[in-house]
Amino acid sequence: MEVGILVQNVELKGNLEIPKDSDSIVVFAHGTGSDGKSRENIFVASELNKLGVATLLFDLLSEKESKDSEKKFDIDLLTERLIAVTKWCLEGERTKGLKVGYLGTSTGAAAALSAAAYWGTKIKAVVSRGGRPDLAMDVLDLIESPTLLIVGGEDKKSIDFNRQAYQKIGCVKKTEVVPGATNLFEELGALEKVTELAGMWFSKYL
Repeated sequence: MEVGILVQNVELKGNLEIPKDSDSIVVFAHGTGSDGKSRENIFVASELNKLGVATLLFDLLSEKESKDSEKKFDIDLLTERLIAVTKWCLEGERTKGLKVGYLGTSTGAAAALSAAAYWGTKIKAVVSRGGRPDLAMDVLDLIESPTLLIVGGEDKKSIDFNRQAYQKIGCVKKTEVVPGATNLFEELGALEKVTELAGMWFSKYL
């Protein structure tokens, strides 16, 4: 179901899927090099739907804004947008009452972690896929949501970034390294492994 969420006079387009009898929703926060229509995100969302988890795929920036490279790395702006969209989920007629989790990629992972720090226990679980949690370093110790960091075994830069962030996170946390995978998990079977890990994390904590 296509939705439009008005945030600060900007309409953010998204796709909301709510399986029958779902009691939870995962809000996707995309960063650089990814959007709500990417094959990877659609695949992960569809697999979560099969587990009975609702999903909201949307873009943190408008189409025009996404052409501005500075905005893609404006973590404060991305976080504000995600906080507003989360409020929309918590209060919306179709989504009110659903437990909320985040799945963030790239800079969207920093926004997801920052928004989780803002919402506290209202966010039940966070998964970062090939993310930049180090860009949220100032708030990582405030997060109360169980947090899973997933990185590719061949993505050496991300491994370093995630290792730094992991040390700062003070709540329930875990790092999973997918052998042979690079940042976008395009290798054979890599995205399926990511989805399996994320699904298990959300099933346990969401």
